[in-house]
Amino acid sequence: MPERKRIALLIDCDNVSHNSIEGVLEELAKHGMVNVRHAHGDWKSQSLSGWIDRLHPHAIRPMQQFAYTKGKNATDAAMIIDAMDLLYSKNVDAFALMTSDSDFTPLVLRILESGLPVYGFGETKTPQPFVDACSTFIYTENLVAQKEEKSENHKQPVKKSRNELRKDTALVKLLRTAVEQTSEDDGWAHLSKVGHYISNNSSFSSINYGYKKLGDLIRASELFDMEMRKDGTAMYIRDARK
Repeated sequence: MPERKRIALLIDCDNVSHNSIEGVLEELAKHGMVNVRHAHGDWKSQSLSGWIDRLHPHAIRPMQQFAYTKGKNATDAAMIIDAMDLLYSKNVDAFALMTSDSDFTPLVLRILESGLPVYGFGETKTPQPFVDACSTFIYTENLVAQKEEKSENHKQPVKKSRNELRKDTALVKLLRTAVEQTSEDDGWAHLSKVGHYISNNSSFSSINYGYKKLGDLIRASELFDMEMRKDGTAMYIRDARK
């Protein structure tokens, strides 16, 4: 059995809500074990009161950073130093950055250069450069919706409709290119290869469209023919235009 990936989760508490932390940890559990959990911020500030209640239940270590100079974000610098210390320690196999601040884009690029993936989590206000730089990026509002669905009224998560998916030209291009690049001679592509191609070339996550799995999103788009092979254990897809 392969060893589980060790993930360092660094949280910029000044720039992201505490409401989605449960969903973030659930997502990261799919990739490995979150053995480092650091929450950066000035814990004397009343604005972080919501985070305080989330620390102990989720074994998150608060990292105190005083605001030495008004108007300067000391938390950013401290979090970057923390990330580089962890990178050089070689005790982690991946990073997760929970922030809506594009100032961390250079940090993401530096970590990627070392061969480690970076999972990004931030609010919909997160600037596109940071979103695009991450290996995978999930908008935290979608994770909050999923948590509320489980714990309160059991409503279905908001999913993009067939027409909404088709109108997203960037999404359609990404999916069609992935299928084209991974297809075999007969035009059919194994879904897992399509997923690998997408993850290697974008920060795409089906969760941002309301779907837990890539296959569910592709089925809803009706852009591709779908076929189950190998006794129903392998899904193959083909551009429906062919």
